[in-house]
Amino acid sequence: MQNNIEVKKTTDPGDLEKVFAIRKKVFVDEQNCPPELEWEFEDESTHFIGTVDNIPAGAARWRKTDRGYKLERFSVLKEFRGSGMGTALVQAVLNDLPENANYVYLNAQLTAVGLYEKFGFVKEGSQFEEAGIQHIKMVLKSAPRGFI
Repeated sequence: MQNNIEVKKTTDPGDLEKVFAIRKKVFVDEQNCPPELEWEFEDESTHFIGTVDNIPAGAARWRKTDRGYKLERFSVLKEFRGSGMGTALVQAVLNDLPENANYVYLNAQLTAVGLYEKFGFVKEGSQFEEAGIQHIKMVLKSAPRGFI
């Protein structure tokens, strides 16, 4: 049976509570990320919530920085990994960026590099540790709007 996956941009306080709960479960509880690192730049970010069959399953955000547009906090609850939620989140966030977003980047956990490569991101620089987890900077080199 096919799951009904939806991702939407949100400013709704109820949805944001769900976004933050997903991120807490994935980053703070599961990956032992310090909470003070997890909860920064919330007010200046554009947030997304993903659902599978109307059940909150994933979250992400983007924000404008001095360098360009940074994609962040992609998180999928363990029970929904492999459902296509990660792909749907990346696509929704990319589709939401302004047309003039000419520099788009993210810091990928190594386990997610393959996902981002499917969208045209390429690794740049050396691996680094952030919150005890190995990451690598990735930059969008092609603009595959409407990838899916």
